[in-house]
Amino acid sequence: MLGQPESVAVADVIKLVLFDMDNVLCDYDRTKRVACLAALAGTSSESVHEAIWDSGFEALGDSGALDATDYLRGFGERMGYPLSLEEWVEARRRSMQADHAMLEIVRRLRDTVDIAVLTNNTTLVADHIDTLLPELRPLFGSRIYTSAQFGAAKPDPRCYRLCLSELKLEPEAVLFVDDLPANVAGAREAGLFAHHHTSVEAFRQLLSEYGLLHG
Repeated sequence: MLGQPESVAVADVIKLVLFDMDNVLCDYDRTKRVACLAALAGTSSESVHEAIWDSGFEALGDSGALDATDYLRGFGERMGYPLSLEEWVEARRRSMQADHAMLEIVRRLRDTVDIAVLTNNTTLVADHIDTLLPELRPLFGSRIYTSAQFGAAKPDPRCYRLCLSELKLEPEAVLFVDDLPANVAGAREAGLFAHHHTSVEAFRQLLSEYGLLHG
């Protein structure tokens, strides 16, 4: 829930809804991605997961500590395989499935407010979003941001604030939507309205109650 000002005032102050991507706008199955990478490298899924995610390497990419070139090179080195950009993109693409019910809500929301995406990811995701999740560009245009470009990852409040600086909006004019409670808490700490996404139905009901979705 938003857990902030009275509902009667929300529609008057919210100018933009800022969406997380994975498991909000699309279903993201990391297991599929890891299996694809493991098959390329001729190793086990457990080894790939340990090398990239358990080690904290992926978090370095999300936070912008590694630029795209160093991230891709390091990714392959940790896997023990010379991973190409095309292979990285394809493994990511296979793990993502658009949530069409959520995207339909997004389409309707555009009649009321502006919209944007903020996802914890390397800049490679934004650079290749038309391959990874082509449904997003017609809805969000250029307003698809990754944490790496801001040098901080959610739930760090700096990530949200730098994104909003790019959007030229104050925190109190933005509703943020994320499936992870920690990221919701970080958004609230940064001064945004925030909703913990658990289902399409709950999100639709909240938007209706707060006067952001009509019909």
